[in-house]
Amino acid sequence: MFIYKIAISTDSGKVSPHFGRAPDYTFVTVEDNKIIKKEIIPNPGHAVGAVPKFVHDNGAKYMITDGIGPRAIDFFNQYGIDVIMGVQGSIEEVIKRFLSGKLEKGDSSCTHGGGKGYGLDKESSGECGQDHHHDF
Repeated sequence: MFIYKIAISTDSGKVSPHFGRAPDYTFVTVEDNKIIKKEIIPNPGHAVGAVPKFVHDNGAKYMITDGIGPRAIDFFNQYGIDVIMGVQGSIEEVIKRFLSGKLEKGDSSCTHGGGKGYGLDKESSGECGQDHHHDF
């Protein structure tokens, strides 16, 4: 019996464009390549390191998202969580592709503008990159 959990940054049934501002996260527990549990948990808040810790505390081994910066990836890696970025589509389709081994990692679509996102304060603007201070 092989059991693991994946986390997906979600927004209205689809992968959220940016993991840190996702309204919620879908956690999927998989046993022997079959879904045994799926739960949606609201975003715990936008603070440095909060989401990677939250994902770790919820037992996920994988983080599936679209846009994410290098600093955030480093936080996930410190927890031993593999990040699969550049993923788009409905949650159901993404889960099917993951379980079939056909989910491909892409480039992060992480771009930011001014203002607010999903009710959580944005801390900077511009492209995700080395000088980007918004990742956690």
